[in-house]
Parts: sequence; structure tokens; C-alpha cells
Amino acid sequence: MDAKDGASDLTSSTKKKSRRPKYSQFTQQELPACKPILTPAWVILIFVAIGIVFLPIGFASLFASEHVVEIVDHYDKDCVPPNYVDNKLAYIQSSKTNKTCIRRVTIPKQMKSPVYIYYQLDHFYQNHRRYVKSRSDGQLRSKSNEKKTDTCAPERYTANGAIVPCGLVAWSLFNDTYKFSVNNKQLGVSKKDITWKSDPKKKFGSDVYPKNFQSGGLIGGAKLNSSIPLSEQEDLMVWMRTSALPTFRKLYGKIEADLEADDVVTVTIENNYNTYIFGGNKKLVLSTASWIGGKNCLLGIAYLTVGGLCLFLAISFLLLYLFKPRYVNWLVGLTADNYSVVSMFKRDVLEKKNSPVLCRPLGDTSYLSWNKGGPGGHIY
Repeated sequence: MDAKDGASDLTSSTKKKSRRPKYSQFTQQELPACKPILTPAWVILIFVAIGIVFLPIGFASLFASEHVVEIVDHYDKDCVPPNYVDNKLAYIQSSKTNKTCIRRVTIPKQMKSPVYIYYQLDHFYQNHRRYVKSRSDGQLRSKSNEKKTDTCAPERYTANGAIVPCGLVAWSLFNDTYKFSVNNKQLGVSKKDITWKSDPKKKFGSDVYPKNFQSGGLIGGAKLNSSIPLSEQEDLMVWMRTSALPTFRKLYGKIEADLEADDVVTVTIENNYNTYIFGGNKKLVLSTASWIGGKNCLLGIAYLTVGGLCLFLAISFLLLYLFKPRYVNWLVGLTADNYSVVSMFKRDVLEKKNSPVLCRPLGDTSYLSWNKGGPGGHIY
């Protein structure tokens, strides 16, 4: 009895230690599966399809971009008086200097309304970690969060209480202003719908009003009207969407009138924003728009480059496949004995590219294991 018990214990322990999985189609990887084979024909067709799709998009994008009229005026250096050319910082920081600057811009081609007005800043790093974090989204959304200024350092409080909106992002609000006229006729600048639709609805509350803003000893940028809620402060909402790159454009407004070719637009600029302290640049941009947005040739060039490259590769592979195809010797099911016999006739049989038995063109999938109808192998 003891011997039998010992044998049964050994058998049970052996069964317990076995790691062999229970057989199933899933564990043995025998479930039906899609196994695409990239044959030369399929590769050529894929490249041709990509080329056919990308080339028209590229031409359409490039055509639309070429019809966008864009004017860029780099005004920050030209607006400095001659006696302050060597000391621009003293000019911009002084409250006694005249910041008004008159610029004239000639329209090269007709600009149909709306004409979009942008200001462009260079070397302004809105993506800096401390700058981006210096704001309170909760405070912007609701009046009940007025005192939530923990993330707004160093612009959190004044002697009169919490700053609304707090933080460096709001504090550095762009404050240059532009006025436009043609032939002594004033052009109105519309601020309607220059922000994202989600901003006044979800990110800026209608019950939140500016409070103690720009009332400290150091003024960063523009001031806000304390009688207008943040949900109606378009310039602030545009500015608060920080840019990922140091060179960026932000929408200032729209001119709801056509500008004809050769018109001379007089621009009255209040040059208030201090970019001289960090070596930045300020530019005024007037632009129309197309279905792809503003002037951008890069998108069209990218589509044309990829589409042209795909067509070139498709034609190259097609010519290579037609005039110099690759052949593979399919030595399938040969034993050691008849393989040695076949090796004796290597020159006569295997090197004949047109041999119907042993040579098949590249891409013939009839000899693949899953196409032969036999059961798959098992893993033990």
C-alpha cells in the first residue's frame, strides 16, 4: 500500500508541476486570421493610390495659398524716435515719450472682406513652464473661485485683495493698438468672433469681472475694463490661449470692408508693448483667408512631395518587376536523397528562371503553410 501511495503521490506531483497549457485553437494560435502578403502588385497599387490622392490635394492647397493676400509690417524699430535709437528701453518705459506711430501700407492686390488683423511676436516664450502655470482657470470660470490664486504667483494679491484675472499670462496682456484709414476714411475694426466659441461659454465666466488688475507698482501690459465681464473681453481670451512656439500670431480683429489694389492704408499705432527688454520683435499682419486658412505653402509642398515620391517609387517598382523580376527556388518536400540528386543538376534546373516546377516569381503565395490546407503546428 505504501508503494502504491508513493507512486500516486509522485504522479500527482508530476501533474501539478506540468506547465503544458490545455489545448485550444487560441493557445496554439490556430484561430482564423488575416495575414496580408505585400506582393509587388499590392505595393505598386498602394503607392499609386497614395500618389493619386495626395497630388490633387497638394495642387489645390498650393493654389488656395497663392490666392491669399498677406501684408507684414515690422514696425517696432521704425516706431522708435531717432533720439532713442540707442536706448529703446528708456523710450518704452518712459510715460513722457510719445508712443504714437504712423505707418502707411500699400495694398498689392484686392483684399476681399473680411481682412484679418494679426499681431506677431518673435522670441516671446509663452510656452515657458512657469509662465504657462501662472494662471487660475477656476478663477476665470466662476466668481466663487475668486480667491483661488495658489498657482498665480507672483501676480496673486495686492493691498486691496485678490487680483482678477491673476497670473503672469493675464498680466502680460498685449497692449499695442491699431487704427486704420483709407483716403482719410476711418475703417472700423470688429472684435466679434475672434475667439474660440468654447472660450466665452466654458472657460471665461459671465459673472467674473476684473478686479485689482494692473493696479500694482509694475505694469505688465494692457488694462481691462472692470465693468465688462471676462466672457466679453475678446483680447484677453485670445491672449490667454498660450502659444507653443516663440514666434506666434494672434488675432487682433477684422476689417469688414474690401481693400482695393494700390490703396494706401494709414495705420495709427500706439507702440506700448515692451518687447525691447528681451530682444523681441513686433509685426502687424493684414491677411485674407482661404479654405485652408492663411497663407501657407508648406502644406501644399508637403502633399506634392509625398505624392510625387510615391508615384516615382510605383513606376520604379513596376519597371523593375517587369524587366528584372526576382525568382525564388521552391525546394518543397525534398528528402535528403532526392535533394542530392537535384543538386547534381543545379546548373541545368535551378538556374533556369523559367523552370515551371522549381522556380516561381516573387509573390506567389500558394506555397505558404496557411494556404496549403494542413493543420498548424502545436507548441509543447
